[in-house]
Amino acid sequence: MKYKAKPLPPVNLPELRVVGKPLRRVDALGKSVGATVYADDFSLPGMLYAKVFRSTVPSARIKRLDVSKARALPGVACVITHAELPQAVLVTDIPGQTGQKRRAGSDAHVLAKDVVRFVGDPIALVAAETLEIAEKALKLIEVEYEPLPAVFDPLEAMKPGAPIVTPPDNIVSKYKVRRGNVQAGFEAADLIVENTFTVQFVDHAYLEPESGVAWVDDRGVVNIRVCTQVVEHFRSIALALGLPHNKVHIQGTMIGGGFGGKEDITVEIFIGLLALATRRPVKLTYTREESIMAHAKRHPYIITHRTGVTRDGRITAAEIKLVADSGAYVYLSPYVLLYSVGVATGPYRVDNLSVDAYAVATNQVFTSAFRGFGAPQAIFAAECQMDDIAQKLGMDPFEFRCRNYLKTGDWGVNQQIKTAAWLEETASRALEALGEKTPDHGPIKVGQGFASYMQSYGRMMYLHDTSQAWVGLELDGTVVIRSGIPDLGGGQVSAVCQIASELLGVPLDKVQIYHTDSALTPLAGTTTATRQLYMSGNAVYQAASNLRKVLLDRASKDLEEDPANLDMADSKVFVKTNPEHFIPLPELLAKCASEGIHLSNLAIFRAPFTSPIDPENVQGDIWPDFTFGAMAVEVAVDTETGEVTILKCVACHDVGR
Repeated sequence: MKYKAKPLPPVNLPELRVVGKPLRRVDALGKSVGATVYADDFSLPGMLYAKVFRSTVPSARIKRLDVSKARALPGVACVITHAELPQAVLVTDIPGQTGQKRRAGSDAHVLAKDVVRFVGDPIALVAAETLEIAEKALKLIEVEYEPLPAVFDPLEAMKPGAPIVTPPDNIVSKYKVRRGNVQAGFEAADLIVENTFTVQFVDHAYLEPESGVAWVDDRGVVNIRVCTQVVEHFRSIALALGLPHNKVHIQGTMIGGGFGGKEDITVEIFIGLLALATRRPVKLTYTREESIMAHAKRHPYIITHRTGVTRDGRITAAEIKLVADSGAYVYLSPYVLLYSVGVATGPYRVDNLSVDAYAVATNQVFTSAFRGFGAPQAIFAAECQMDDIAQKLGMDPFEFRCRNYLKTGDWGVNQQIKTAAWLEETASRALEALGEKTPDHGPIKVGQGFASYMQSYGRMMYLHDTSQAWVGLELDGTVVIRSGIPDLGGGQVSAVCQIASELLGVPLDKVQIYHTDSALTPLAGTTTATRQLYMSGNAVYQAASNLRKVLLDRASKDLEEDPANLDMADSKVFVKTNPEHFIPLPELLAKCASEGIHLSNLAIFRAPFTSPIDPENVQGDIWPDFTFGAMAVEVAVDTETGEVTILKCVACHDVGR
């Protein structure tokens, strides 16, 4: 069928001068000319090079570990095993949430003591004068294993008698949803469709592998310059290093890709330990192979859908079971699983619903945050189910979806959709842009398809999320922002600079930001969960708005106008109805300074706070909001060779302004 884009409802928004304009990002020039100093670009005099000795077996008891030959190798400065650790545990929960009750086995060892749980488990650390010597030292470390039973399938790991990875039963998290009358819903159905879908491990594959340099300064502070999505990890690092919180200083860098893979602690504790032991700077950069072996992956899922529908395409009931592979350690699996539960039905209304979800430990590499944080796996299964139902009903997939799309006011899996749910709008636009199907050619067959999605943004509200930002004005009219916000390359830093520029009427090139420093910038929370523009954007908005009010109030005296009649742009404060009647910003700032008026503001933005959820029936507001979109593709399949070629790909997202 031909698709006609559904018209969008009118939205009246005020005109903006900076936000939303195609301006050069504040970090663009340094990246373009190669001046940006990424984590591995950094070095210090007298620096040592580190390597990690890792397990080559998935499940075993360490019977003997001998590092004496490695320690004796000329050029080796230090070898550390579990025996030398001040603290043995690495906290793997969300930073700032470690006061909550954690499940037994939810934290990881820094270095293995008695057992290893996956291929890649860290056992020992080496620091040497050169990278080559460090690599040679790894080969001199001797380890003897006693193999232990292992389990690699989460369904097998749930069975009685399965090898225990995390006690008591390998189930690290579980949730239920019960709504409506599922039995009655299935009885009202004309067709019941059941399918099981699997999603595999996926690696983040960012351009920049994990890297960092650590050194101890003259105050005894461990400084760690590292590519990380979370400077707040300094507290967990301090715990593992046996230091007070104020003795660990994280200096974040611009990041060459993260996607969740740099949300967890990676090299920080290793280089911190070695720097403390040697009192010399230490660098550790993972090879690509080591990065793939050692960092978290996207959770594999096994997802079963049983859906009842009427002949005219209305969903009457659904039973959904999700089983996620948590791998050898828990990390963020309970939270990832909850995100999957929140979109288990996809962006569709299901009044009679049953969801059972489990995250299960295995002897695979551990799994944790990955872009979308559990939603892509659930949406993939839901969209495959929708396509199969449409085919069995003989309905157009777009028409079938339109009959079941969530609308404003409907209930999703656990909470009501209170803002725009532009699902039909985004899908119809994507399909219209895709255009007519390319004709088949001999054995080359061409097909078109599309999928819709919903994605939460902002951290779960029961975690009581906050972000801080400091904004100040210098006497020459330039702006300084201080924020702990890490920039993954997604423009988080540039976005908040635009907000300050817009509000304070200062050109973007006169805004300077200092960011990602656990000691010197106000903490802004993690760059995760699609939260930074929402959280830190609002924190900068509040701080800049408070400053704007102070300036307009003071300018109103000289311009003899009510502050409501004044505006700021081009480094001036002017009368809206008479822009030629103005005061230059530097002149106004000089007057404020002479009168002792504050020219800076520290603000904190608090996301809406809610109570903890009931895992036995997940209901109520968990996320601040959702965004929606669609993707349409045209693919060619060579029926003789099986080769698949993507011919067209169109995405349409409702991203707001």
